[in-house]
Amino acid sequence: MRKALYILILLLVFSCSKEVENINISGSVFGTSYAVKYYSKNDSNYQKQFDSLFAAINKSMSTYIPDSDISKINKNESVSVDQHFITVFNKAKEIYNATEGVFDPTIGAVVNAWDFGPEGNIESLDSLKIDSLMKSVGFNKVTRDSHIINKEYPKTFLDFNAIAKGYGVDVIGEFLESQNVSNYIVDIGGEIRTKGVNKAKNLPWRVGVEKPHFDGSQSILKAIELKDKAMATSGTYRKFKVDNNGNRYSHIIDTKTGYPSKTNLLSISVIADDCMTADAYATAFKAMGIEGVKTFLKSHPEFQVFLIFENEKHEFETLNLNGFPEE
Repeated sequence: MRKALYILILLLVFSCSKEVENINISGSVFGTSYAVKYYSKNDSNYQKQFDSLFAAINKSMSTYIPDSDISKINKNESVSVDQHFITVFNKAKEIYNATEGVFDPTIGAVVNAWDFGPEGNIESLDSLKIDSLMKSVGFNKVTRDSHIINKEYPKTFLDFNAIAKGYGVDVIGEFLESQNVSNYIVDIGGEIRTKGVNKAKNLPWRVGVEKPHFDGSQSILKAIELKDKAMATSGTYRKFKVDNNGNRYSHIIDTKTGYPSKTNLLSISVIADDCMTADAYATAFKAMGIEGVKTFLKSHPEFQVFLIFENEKHEFETLNLNGFPEE
């Protein structure tokens, strides 16, 4: 009896002292890298499920895959879109209306013309070419009838790259929650969604906001706690073009003019309830400029925003809006 009791005590001590460990899964997707960290009571590894979800999203909305649904739509081929496409389409339409067209997924042909997209460079780019391309721009010219997408202009080019990555983050997060995982962090190329806490440390999840570097190097400007929220960042310091006169153009195209956005904003981080929304608004805010963002946020307290910009002295400055977390 004493021996059995001794063994039982040892087992209890061992079970109580066992360290909590997160499961870490990482890889490449959507032209970038991803990392998922979560705590599972059953130590379940969901790598195969993640890969399957990523493949479905790519098949639906990747402009880099010739036979994806969105590529077929852009080539005016018949296709019945899936629920992934419908969800993103509806959210994109909502944000298009809320930003009065600043966020516009039909700017894709112009993005390609400026050599920021999948189709390469159009060498004879001039104002006439831009004007011609802009005739097919306007998300209000694209409608959905159940699973069928209708375009008013055949040349309209849909591109969900400014929202699909954030959507991918949400899909993984929602899958984990469907498996009763309540503590996780999902990161796809810097677009992030968290739930609960870091169980291994029993601390809130901490995420970093990068300091802009035009030379490709990386460093963290500030780190914040993020709980049950999503954060996305859009910037010009990694993806830009320089013309023959040394002028720098961002990859964010002004949907009103068809030209790359010229602004002193270098980075915009947006915190929202879901990553798809944060991703899209981070892109829209880049084109709005500082004053435009300030005005918009007065009627949208649900978003917290952190801006990094270059002042007249070419020095970095930062601005916290709507209570963006401090370090």
